[in-house]
Amino acid sequence: MIPGQTKAVILLSGGLDSSTVLAIVRSRGYQCHCLSFRYGQKQDIEVQRAATIATTMRVAQHMILRLDLDTIGGSALTTDIAVPRDRDLKEMDQEIPVTYVPGRNIIFLSHALAWAEVLDARDIFLGINAVDYSGYPDCRPDFLHSFEQMANLGTRAGSTGHPFKLHAPLLELSKKEIIELGMRLGVDYSTTHSCYDPRGELACGRCDACRLRLQGFREAGLKDPVQYEGDVD
Repeated sequence: MIPGQTKAVILLSGGLDSSTVLAIVRSRGYQCHCLSFRYGQKQDIEVQRAATIATTMRVAQHMILRLDLDTIGGSALTTDIAVPRDRDLKEMDQEIPVTYVPGRNIIFLSHALAWAEVLDARDIFLGINAVDYSGYPDCRPDFLHSFEQMANLGTRAGSTGHPFKLHAPLLELSKKEIIELGMRLGVDYSTTHSCYDPRGELACGRCDACRLRLQGFREAGLKDPVQYEGDVD
């Protein structure tokens, strides 16, 4: 850790996008404080992967918080609702899928904001994407801008002239472009996890997240290094 480094809070899920964001933040010279959540998700393996990634990238601090969003329910990621499989890629931005977790990014960002205020950090990074966003309303630019305004109205730091800035460096990039960027920054994608419906440590290859990920690697001319349940070629 370099004395005097600017601090940043990064939402780290253990997935492809957030791992790439962490690599971007490191390359910009920030002191990285990563925040992950065990929120009752079926794909709890992503938390293990986040811990591995945080250690490998030698972040200043990695905090894992417990939230009981499975008690609230309402999502295929936290209840026994079936995760959609084999959807056409063109369908994914036509409706809000059942894998949407009610209020998740609002809740996650609120915790990141609180921690940033305690750390005296002004920069918060997250991996939302408006190109391959699978229909999630909390992955759009207008959501990000509105949350930033709210954050600076409702915090001591923001109201006393020390505003927060929310950064989404992948916002306008395709999965192909994200992967290419991550490869240049040395991201080890074999340690990441994107699948919504894994079988142990194996990705299903058929949920929306897997299909978007696989398409990105194909378009980049690369083979996805994670292991899948079946043939995905």
